[in-house]
Amino acid sequence: MSITLDQNKTLPSKKNIDVVSNWLVVFAHSPAKTLKEKAAFPYQENLLSRRQQLDLKKADTSPIVIDLPNQHSSHVAFASIETTINSFDLLTLARKMLAAHTAINPTQIGIIVSGFNEQEAERIAEALISAGLAAAATMPKFKSDKQTPSRLKKLSLYGVRASHGFKQSFAVAEGNALTRSLSILPPNKLTPTEYLKTVKEIARENKWKLEFYDEATLKKKKAGAFLAVSQGSPKADSGIVRLRYTPKVAAKGKKVFLVGKGICYDTGGTNLKPANFMYGMHEDMQGSAVALGTLLALSKLNFNRPVECWLALAMNHIGPKAYKPNDVITASDGTTIEVIHTDAEGRMVLSDTLALASKEKPSLILDYATLTGACLYAIGTSYSGVFTNKKEWHANLIKAGEDSGERVWPFPLDEDFDDMIKSDIADVKQCSQESGVDHILASRFLQRFVKHDTPWVHMDLSSSHKKGGLAHIPTDTIGFGVRYSVHLLLNNYLK
Repeated sequence: MSITLDQNKTLPSKKNIDVVSNWLVVFAHSPAKTLKEKAAFPYQENLLSRRQQLDLKKADTSPIVIDLPNQHSSHVAFASIETTINSFDLLTLARKMLAAHTAINPTQIGIIVSGFNEQEAERIAEALISAGLAAAATMPKFKSDKQTPSRLKKLSLYGVRASHGFKQSFAVAEGNALTRSLSILPPNKLTPTEYLKTVKEIARENKWKLEFYDEATLKKKKAGAFLAVSQGSPKADSGIVRLRYTPKVAAKGKKVFLVGKGICYDTGGTNLKPANFMYGMHEDMQGSAVALGTLLALSKLNFNRPVECWLALAMNHIGPKAYKPNDVITASDGTTIEVIHTDAEGRMVLSDTLALASKEKPSLILDYATLTGACLYAIGTSYSGVFTNKKEWHANLIKAGEDSGERVWPFPLDEDFDDMIKSDIADVKQCSQESGVDHILASRFLQRFVKHDTPWVHMDLSSSHKKGGLAHIPTDTIGFGVRYSVHLLLNNYLK
């Protein structure tokens, strides 16, 4: 990110306030009298007076917006919060506070955090910084009218000074911005060909090793499940990207693998989607973008374990060569699959990708996919679903979501669900025609391709897109999963 951060442990003087025209101010919630006695902010009485006018309830964390009576009419978004505020609500508040400055589009924003202990203040500052970075990220636009990008170049933080300089926040923001920008690109701009070109550029910049398993290579590897989906495309540009990050000094422990579904457009194939459900399917590659964004963030942080990123890039086209219901295909591990519905293409490309990746015997696989409508119907667009072959991880998967502010909820993966995808003609059905638990069945299907008892977590990205944004992300396209994954891995939740 091209934004710099200045840290000042002391609170700003009146002179500081008058120099910077845009502020985010957060105080610990306490009676107005106590705040006045602390004199934490030169224009504190103006803020408190405005809060009293609005008669805000104790639990109301909506920001107050006010212009100060100084020479610059400094624009302030102010909030008074409890120290117990959870991470999701804190990030949501931060997004709302940043939104108060959107129309002004400032080059600099001052941040004041006061009335908290050191750990609490750092957590609040991190949320505000993350929201600022997310709001400032440039997203693709193709309007003929000239667009004004964010002018934000500097964040000035008062009341907190962290030795780490919030490096993780900057790295995650960069990874998330990459994920969102790729996902927003229209399908004629991000074909598998163009996606591969972009990945090659990023790999060169970050000194990752890159391999591309094109369709000819996948035929040699007998990856029939992947090729069943790609065979309908008019251009043979589908394939699996394999990226390798190697740390300068590696800690003990095997590689972490990140696997992502990269369907650059999903028509539904022969089982064509209706118009309302096909619109927006250029974002069906967001799982691959989350995997790529996570790898970028970990690289920026010099993560001390080797990481591989496997991206399954294809389109689900209609046409005379497209695969169809009742086809029986053979995956790379020899599993025969009866095709039931061609719009369940994500699990097809992921099955071969997971089988090939798990052959390398990593210590952990995290996979990401905008996989099922059933998960969205189950938990909506504010959470994503997680599935794992390590049931004992459920509590820590939830905790990592609560702590990071990207919330997830685990679903069961009991063996008896396999009864619903038994086939009379093949080893397994691709999906069921009858069940409303397709998110669970898809995960059971994928699990059979994770070999060698590899620990595995699958994320069904039901919160990849949410109107108005989610947590600290202001765009409808969320890039959900990058912040979660970096937090999960760096803090070793999966022991």
